[in-house]
Amino acid sequence: MTGTNERRLTRRALLATVGVSTAALAGCTGSGSEGPYDASDDEANGDRGSDDDGGDTGGETEGGPPVREAVVPLEHDLESFNENVLSGGVSQDGIPSIDDPDFEPVGEVDGRLDDGDPVFAVEVDGEARAYPQSILVWHEIVNDTVGDLDLAVTYCPLTGTAIGFERGETEFGVSGRLVNSNLIMYDRGSESWWPQVLGTAIDGPHEEDALIEHPVIWTTWERFRDVYPDGEVLTERTGFSRDYDRDPYGSYNPREGYYADEGTMFNTMTDDDRHHPKDVFIGARDAEGALAVEKERLREDRLLETDVGGVPHLAVYGPDLDTGYVYRNPDGESVEADGEEYVVDGEGYAAAGLPLDRLNAFDAMWFAWVAFYPDTEVID
Repeated sequence: MTGTNERRLTRRALLATVGVSTAALAGCTGSGSEGPYDASDDEANGDRGSDDDGGDTGGETEGGPPVREAVVPLEHDLESFNENVLSGGVSQDGIPSIDDPDFEPVGEVDGRLDDGDPVFAVEVDGEARAYPQSILVWHEIVNDTVGDLDLAVTYCPLTGTAIGFERGETEFGVSGRLVNSNLIMYDRGSESWWPQVLGTAIDGPHEEDALIEHPVIWTTWERFRDVYPDGEVLTERTGFSRDYDRDPYGSYNPREGYYADEGTMFNTMTDDDRHHPKDVFIGARDAEGALAVEKERLREDRLLETDVGGVPHLAVYGPDLDTGYVYRNPDGESVEADGEEYVVDGEGYAAAGLPLDRLNAFDAMWFAWVAFYPDTEVID
C-alpha cells in the first residue's frame, strides 16, 4: 500500500469523455434560486446522541454547525490530509447545493423514477424523504429540514457515499476540493473544510471537530416506495437547469461507466488492491476503529461478526431497503437470523432495531474507504 499526491485524471477530463462540460456540471448554464433508529445509543464518530467515550456533544458553535469532539482515531494526521487536497476542477459552489428543496408525495411521482434507480432515504421522527441519486449527482448537497432536524444530505459520486449531517442554522456547500477522491464540504458559517467520509474538519475554525451524523440509507426507488408509501421525494424543481435524466459519470441502473470500471479519477493516500476499487462495502467506525463489510457477502450471509479493536461487532442485512446495519456488541450477546428477523435473548427484532449500540453505517466504494481507513477491519 502506497500513498501519493499524483493526480490521475481530472473530473474535467472524465466529463469530456462522456460529452458533458464542467460548466454544465458546475451550474454555469443554470440560473440560481433563492427503520427505527435510536440515536441515543450511538458511539460512532459524529453520531447523534450520547458519547460514552468521552466526547463532548456540546451544541452549535457560533459561526458553524453543531459539532462534537471526534472519538474515532484518524488514521492519517490532519497535515497529511491537507497535503493531499486536490482541486476537483470546479470552484467553490461551482457545483451548487440545493438550499430550497421541493418535495412531492410518493404517489405523485408518476414514472419519473424507475424501480431500480438509487435513492437516498432519510427518516426523522416518522417523516421519510427520498433524494434521487439522479438529482444529487449534479448538486452533491441538499440543505434540508426533516421534521425538526436541520440536516445536510450529502452525496459524493466519486466515492459512492451518502451521509447526513446536522447543520444547525448554517448551510453546507461544495468547496470544489477533494481528498481521497471524496467531496470536501465547507460550512458557510465558519468556512471550515469537512471531508465527507471523515466527518471531521481538516482546516478552519472547527479543525479536529466532528460533525453530528444522521443515517442516510442507499436504496432503490421501488424499495423506498414500498417501505414508505406516505413518504416524500425530492423533485427536479431545484432552481437550476440540469438534464436530470443523464448522469455525467455513467449509470447505476444498469451499473456502467465510472461506477463500474476500475479507474479512479485521483490517486489516494492509500492504495489497496484486495478488491475491485468500485466494490461496495458497508463502512462504519467508532472509538475502537473502522469496519468494512462487503455488501454482497452480507446479502448472502445476512449476519456477520468480527472484532474491532478487541470489541465484538456485528453486521446484519435489512432486505426491505437492501442495506446493512452495524452494531457494537461488547457483551457478546447471542444474535441469530430467523426469517427476516434477528433473535436476541429470545426476542425477535427488525434489522434496524436490535437492542445493541448501533453505529452509523453507509455504502462506500472500496478504494475510498480503505484510503481513509487503511487499518480497517474487513469482512469479505
